[in-house]
Amino acid sequence: MTILLSDPRVAAVPVRDSGHPLVRLDASFGPARALVRRGLADRLALARADLPRGMSLRVVEGHRAVADQQAIIAAYSAEVCAAHPGISPEQLAVLTSRFVAPVAVAPHVAGAAVDLTLVDARGEELDMGTAIDATPEQSDGACWFAADGISADARAHRDLLARVLGGAGLVNYPTEWWHWSHGDRYWALLTGADAALHGPVAAAAAEHAGTAA
Repeated sequence: MTILLSDPRVAAVPVRDSGHPLVRLDASFGPARALVRRGLADRLALARADLPRGMSLRVVEGHRAVADQQAIIAAYSAEVCAAHPGISPEQLAVLTSRFVAPVAVAPHVAGAAVDLTLVDARGEELDMGTAIDATPEQSDGACWFAADGISADARAHRDLLARVLGGAGLVNYPTEWWHWSHGDRYWALLTGADAALHGPVAAAAAEHAGTAA
């Protein structure tokens, strides 16, 4: 059974912040130069090194400010309401969490998650079945990591992501093939860790982030 970020078990995970600073990924991970916790940056480098020759990871987003998280929640909640007229507030919260996490437990707000894809040697994105950030409604469910009905190439590319990122200790959010995290509450719940390693990071910390090689 899929565990969503709205599940009370996620919020119940304690946080013992490691103190790992935010660092900015270098341009080899893509032009976004995303901010992530240093431990996550190190694991992304390990995962990339395990890819076949001619492939690389492109990270399009890492740390996200609380205000940005709230804006995504508001926009997607409106999309869910339009698709499900008369939905209850409780069910809205559940369905919304398929695509965007409640602020209190959001892996991106903790600097513990990335949205990424695979690219070839020319920097062209490979077939992953949907675009990054395609909602369940827009993609008819194809955004789920294990979705049926995607091409054989897309399936192979998703499985490759799972192998290298899982091998580096990251976990996937199953409703979004592109979302991988390490050290957040969701990661702790799935891996059986006693506590999350990373809690929310304030904007001031992001402004003073260094650069990861």
